[in-house]
Amino acid sequence: KRKELWKKSRIVFSTPQGLENDIISKGIDLEEVCLLGVDEAHRAVGNYAYVFVAKQFMKLSRFPRIIALTASPGSDMGKIQEVCRNLFIEDIEVRTDEDPDVKPYIQEMQIEWANVELPKVFTDIQRLLALFLREKFEKLKKLGILKRADVKYVSKSDLLQLQAELRSRISQGEKDFVVWNAISMLAEVMKIHHALELLETQGVVSLQKYFEKLVSESRTSKTKAIKSIMNDSNFRLAMVKARILHEEKVEHPKLIELQNIIDKEISENKDAKIMIFNQYRDNAVDIAEKLNKIENVNAKIFVGQQKKNETGLSQKEQKHLLDDFKNGLLNVLVATSIGEEGLDIPKVDLVVFYEPVPSAIRSIQRRGRTGRQDKGRVIILMAKGTRDEAYKWVAHHKEKKMYRNLTNLRKKLNF
Repeated sequence: KRKELWKKSRIVFSTPQGLENDIISKGIDLEEVCLLGVDEAHRAVGNYAYVFVAKQFMKLSRFPRIIALTASPGSDMGKIQEVCRNLFIEDIEVRTDEDPDVKPYIQEMQIEWANVELPKVFTDIQRLLALFLREKFEKLKKLGILKRADVKYVSKSDLLQLQAELRSRISQGEKDFVVWNAISMLAEVMKIHHALELLETQGVVSLQKYFEKLVSESRTSKTKAIKSIMNDSNFRLAMVKARILHEEKVEHPKLIELQNIIDKEISENKDAKIMIFNQYRDNAVDIAEKLNKIENVNAKIFVGQQKKNETGLSQKEQKHLLDDFKNGLLNVLVATSIGEEGLDIPKVDLVVFYEPVPSAIRSIQRRGRTGRQDKGRVIILMAKGTRDEAYKWVAHHKEKKMYRNLTNLRKKLNF
């Protein structure tokens, strides 16, 4: 069918993967194509289908021209340059909301921050997990692996970078016991870092599920890291406290604030359409359950395809959900990162970030779900004194850097 459509059509809209398959099977002829339009161009990195399609198009077309568009090219200059290389970009145009040729089409967007305080029962667990991390960081410093003077400011990206460096040393044949020991210790750190993130930014349900998963792993796994975590007194006490909170059905203050926001919104406008973004599936399920207890709220979760032992939706189910949302059969969509890009939902009255994300791309994409036809509103929930606060500033600075990088690149290439 696609072969026939290709012969008859002058303009074709396709997913990059579909196009890639048709080029490989020679089902289509790129020779006569004179323009390739690439949407969400920031994806053209690594072995994503755009990279292959653009390369074949430049090789086979008699009159090739590519136009690539993205609302969020990212803040990393190397990544922007890679996208430019992969898509054979020779000229760059940068637009912001303030440009005269864009301004008439931009709807006003109101962004509010809803700040909450972690209660003492949460900060008690936070302190125990932080003690665990501090001990491990001090050990890594003594081994000469961690160079940072103040371990308080070690971020997740620092840890991932350190892990990659150590693995690279091992793959190059290094047999140093210190390196092996540090890799095991970093595996512990990553697990507790994740637990701390769930506690601070998500809620008791997702933290308890994660702790249960670690306990189950410790029974079957032979790895040193998981055994070491289970033997730590700070960690064991944190687990006991978390289990008590879970049994007593204590909610994260952000979840309480979210319920108040949605209740107020729906009681003021029963036709309101609301999208909530949340990082984690477990928490998204919990959020939807709690919101459905509010009068006149019909909330559903919008997640990707099923992973092992997790909630998931097929593409058919995803489409059906979006249609129901568009047609007003449900009024609240609780989405994970799958809802951030490429969704055609013409009217969303309110977008709520359950947490700030430390990425300019994701932040811009989330905001872009509202303010398309009408004035848009965004509310971002933030737990004070947690990584939520750090992520807020990371995304802010990355966005500023993104525009700076694009402007500099434009000047550098004398566009």
